[in-house]
Amino acid sequence: MADQCFWFLEDVDVKSLLDPQKVEPAIDQLVHRSYKKGENIFVPKDEADKIYFVMEGRVKILTNNEEGKEVTKMIINQGEIFGELALVESSQRRDYAVAMEPTTLCIMTIEELKSVMKTHSAMGLFFMKILGQRVVDMEKRLESLVFRDSRTRIVEFLLDLAKRKGQRVGYETVVRKFMTHQDIANLTATSRQTVTTVLNDLRGRNLITFDRKRLLIRDMEKLGEEIVV
Repeated sequence: MADQCFWFLEDVDVKSLLDPQKVEPAIDQLVHRSYKKGENIFVPKDEADKIYFVMEGRVKILTNNEEGKEVTKMIINQGEIFGELALVESSQRRDYAVAMEPTTLCIMTIEELKSVMKTHSAMGLFFMKILGQRVVDMEKRLESLVFRDSRTRIVEFLLDLAKRKGQRVGYETVVRKFMTHQDIANLTATSRQTVTTVLNDLRGRNLITFDRKRLLIRDMEKLGEEIVV
């Protein structure tokens, strides 16, 4: 269970943490801003002086590889935060943050956040868990690249996604707002073609079904048997 608690951070009530009655008087007024689908939230070389809390919607964190191609590094969902590296380095942004759908963010400057953390221990613990878990996630991704083949990485990704974001419906598990094949390829260091081939094979064997809006895993245990150790 510990491995599943904080990757999407849904066990932390962000809206409660940002209740104006709890953060005042450290902050005079919380800033909420809405973004349209495809709108940039920040881009490389923007000043890294803010933290963003996703109240509604989804955000994609992107970077450009050496060939100038966009690569998805992370997808941030409702209840999560991003831009947290501003806490440990006061430099410029190196990535893009783009709204994947209509999105509402709560935005705090680093100085405001530090002020809140001094008087609200829950906020400090929240960020300790975030920074620690994202280091663990990075290590796990590196291990997967070294020790797993592309098919296994994709299957592990689906299982992990279902454990953290899925809802049980009988013996099945459904994940709403499923990702594109290209996003999965970027997050698993595979190709879009490989992702499509693996997903279609799993669907053909009735282990999963999917469309643009959802992923349905028929049996988590059977899907787990697809992992090659």
